[in-house]
Amino acid sequence: MARTILSNARIVLENEVITGSLVMEEGRIAAIDPGVGVAAGAEDCDGDLLIPGLIELHTDNLERHMQPRPNVNWPHAAAILAHDAELASAGITTVFDAMRVGSVITDRKSRYGKYARALAGELLEARARDMLKISHFLHLRAETCSETLLEELAEFGAADRVGIVSLMDHTPGQRQFRDMGKFKEYVCGKHGLSDEDFIDHVDTLTRLRAELGEAHEAGAVAAAQRLGAVLASHDDTTAGHVEVSRGYGVRLAEFPTTVEAARACKASGIAVMMGAPNLIRGGSHSGNVAAEELARLDLLDIVSSDYVPAALMGAAFLLADLWDDLPRGIATVSAAPAAAAGLDDRGRLAPGLLADVVRLRRIEGQPCLRGVWSHGRRVA
Repeated sequence: MARTILSNARIVLENEVITGSLVMEEGRIAAIDPGVGVAAGAEDCDGDLLIPGLIELHTDNLERHMQPRPNVNWPHAAAILAHDAELASAGITTVFDAMRVGSVITDRKSRYGKYARALAGELLEARARDMLKISHFLHLRAETCSETLLEELAEFGAADRVGIVSLMDHTPGQRQFRDMGKFKEYVCGKHGLSDEDFIDHVDTLTRLRAELGEAHEAGAVAAAQRLGAVLASHDDTTAGHVEVSRGYGVRLAEFPTTVEAARACKASGIAVMMGAPNLIRGGSHSGNVAAEELARLDLLDIVSSDYVPAALMGAAFLLADLWDDLPRGIATVSAAPAAAAGLDDRGRLAPGLLADVVRLRRIEGQPCLRGVWSHGRRVA
């Protein structure tokens, strides 16, 4: 692999920003040299910023490429490649692709089918054939309100690179959708349900949680241990929710819905992750706590792009401005998610780490990408 030198750059390190050169060789960062000027054979960055490649822990973006319109199913191979290229173009060099496990197959109006095992196999095959630009791991979203969760989890093994298993409880009237009006707006808008269908859907999910929820939750915790995956909670709302999460060994709280839950997570040593769209839009689409409020209270550790890949970079700089601390803002999308996911070979710019590097410049406040390298190979 060619040696690449980026000179005359402002390099964002863990606790400071320096001017200098960064050298990539054999897929790793070989050196970071402070100093002005352009090294021989180097690319002149003209004062642009260099930051670590972004690390995305939870994104539904692949599902969007699989179904670009309601009832339109796109070929999976094409969807995977489009998703991969979109993330690379947003500066994301490591992604944990979120895939739902747990389906409803017997209730016609509430039906959602199984797909994760087949899709994961296709994704891993694309990786093995060197078809992908960036690093991909799996994030299994374990739906407790389902019929087939345990069977679907059993189909995954150590070779599948499952990095995260998250506990999803979408029982209506609690957690993310305490506001039933917001829940109806979301579900009916996404799936085109009638009022009667919506009532049936709520009844189905409530019944499944009552009948299978406890067994499914215990099975998901056991699966995370078996797979060596980080266990994440989802939409914790109360201190009681967090206490249960802590007992399970949860290390990452995805999108807590209240200040109370976020405070309890911090007190329990659980990293708090919020969505970039929440930050950029100025609030939650579900009516829950605003990510900016948690940031101002020092209760926000990690940002996820969730459903808008390009939002991740913008959110990092929004936080950098809010905190008046560029390294800290960048860490929410690089070092902090790397630590939460147990990745010690990336997330920072330092000699010996993977050469996952993003070059950018802010223009009128907007971060504009100039180049992206994954394992030292230019991908955007």
